[in-house]
Amino acid sequence: MNTSDLLLELRPLLRAEAAAEAPAGVEPADLEQDVWLRLLERIHAAGPPPAPADWLRRTVRGEARRLRRTTRAETSYEAEPAAAVEACPERLALRAEHHRTVRDAVRRLPGRCPELLAALLSRQDLTYREIAGELGISQGSLGPERSRCLGCLRRILAAEVAAPDRRGKVRRKQPADR
Repeated sequence: MNTSDLLLELRPLLRAEAAAEAPAGVEPADLEQDVWLRLLERIHAAGPPPAPADWLRRTVRGEARRLRRTTRAETSYEAEPAAAVEACPERLALRAEHHRTVRDAVRRLPGRCPELLAALLSRQDLTYREIAGELGISQGSLGPERSRCLGCLRRILAAEVAAPDRRGKVRRKQPADR
């Protein structure tokens, strides 16, 4: 029997065994994938097992035991680590400072831009129709007006808010070889 026939023959058995043996919190498909990997490693190293169905059952149970052990050893976090970093006082202070800078820049925009951006950023989550009615302009001119106002805001903020640092290492030019 060649390898592809063996894999086709074992697929339904593996699916059923994995569904029956998968520990709580582990997807049966993950267990299946682990067993497929073990089977392919076995075939590559020593050829197909002499009794494939028995080998498959033993391997599924062994992988399920391994997954239970690793699942028990894993620690769950009360909050995501990234969320904890976002809530640190330094980040909160920086975020508040950035919000103040943006609000100040919005107030200095020309024409109707301060009112338009205030309406767009409102916590009331107004629709374009409601914003156009509130500002007394047509709904069709709201998009171009918004684009113009955001362009002005970008230009104002470019000088006031520093661009974020590059990530990773920056290559520095080496002096020419002597």
